Amino acid sequence: MIKQCRNLGLPEPEFVSIRGVEFRAIIARDIFTEKVLSRLGLNERQLKAVKYVKEKGRITNKEYREISGLSDEGARVDLNDLVEKGVLLPKSKGRNTNYVLK
Repeated sequence: MIKQCRNLGLPEPEFVSIRGVEFRAIIARDIFTEKVLSRLGLNERQLKAVKYVKEKGRITNKEYREISGLSDEGARVDLNDLVEKGVLLPKSKGRNTNYVLK
């Protein structure tokens, strides 16, 4: 199991023994590790966006422009790329769109 997680760039599972009668394997839900994101070919701005969403829970086009320094169109291109790569999921449409981790 550890080998498979490493090969996929996922966090290693945590193994817990409870009072010697129960054994659990805990697998982290954050599949967007640095290794996985680097395989997707994300640029530095997009990596910042993923980190921002991990911390805040969501990101808007405006917030992305503020952290990346891009124009409205540039931000839209980067965010759409993250959606196409299966990293972000848009919530709602138009100017009120929020993006969350998929």
